[in-house]
Amino acid sequence: MEGSILNQLGIDPLYIILGQSILTIILMLIVLVCIFKMKKLYRSYDYFMRGRDAETLEDIIIGHIQDIQELKSQDRANKDQIRTNNKNMRASFQKFGMIKYNAFKGMGGNLSFAFALLDYTNTGFILNSVHSREGCYLYLKTVDRGQTEISLGNEEKEALEQALGYKE
Repeated sequence: MEGSILNQLGIDPLYIILGQSILTIILMLIVLVCIFKMKKLYRSYDYFMRGRDAETLEDIIIGHIQDIQELKSQDRANKDQIRTNNKNMRASFQKFGMIKYNAFKGMGGNLSFAFALLDYTNTGFILNSVHSREGCYLYLKTVDRGQTEISLGNEEKEALEQALGYKE
């Protein structure tokens, strides 16, 4: 056997056989680990599918997808409604100021008042009610962005400043 390939390598054939044996043992251990992991995965899959067939699971998934689509459409509708509510809220009266005063001294109490009502842009009106013995008189003055074209009385100014947040 002098012409053998193993003799020409210059390595003892026993070392090659030992190396292959160790490699085989390592590969067998890897296969065993894979088999155990596969069994564990199968048990998880079996537990998940227990009592259900694939069609039922498909129906459940389709039902969830339809629920998600419905929730998305409801979300869009809610966002549109919130935008509409915000627009309406900005257009509505939000700020007010009220000052009660005695228009005519000695007439019996603070029955007169100035009432300022403003929206988000500080636009609105001032209502002044002056109470006297002859009757009650109402005066309405418009406010545009916190300013009026007509000069205001002291009480009306205070009510406007209260509505604008300058005074409490």
